[in-house]
Amino acid sequence: MSDVITILGNLRVLSCDPNGQHISTEADVNSLIGTAFGERADLVALPAVRLAQNFFDLQTGFAGLLVQKFVNYQLRLAVLGDISSACARSRALKDFVYESNQGSSCWFLGDLEDLGRKLV
Repeated sequence: MSDVITILGNLRVLSCDPNGQHISTEADVNSLIGTAFGERADLVALPAVRLAQNFFDLQTGFAGLLVQKFVNYQLRLAVLGDISSACARSRALKDFVYESNQGSSCWFLGDLEDLGRKLV
């Protein structure tokens, strides 16, 4: 499988391949955003398994950098998959996920079906 564009609601969603490159550096984030722009995507559905461990350790600042880049480029982000074990280890991450899910630019959801329901 590779990254594919799907239409959910009225949005072009770049559904990223779970087996793709890990996102662990600012350059990786820039590359992902470049791919999204190249595909004219409105939203990126990124499997949580693609995120390196530094994303889940909020002290590194990487999660904030990634989300802020998406906001700056007016791209929405949905991190898909079960991150409950990471949230159980970090109250700060759990709070970050909760607050993100209250907004409209970055969500943490189970799968594409959950994303489709969120967009309705």
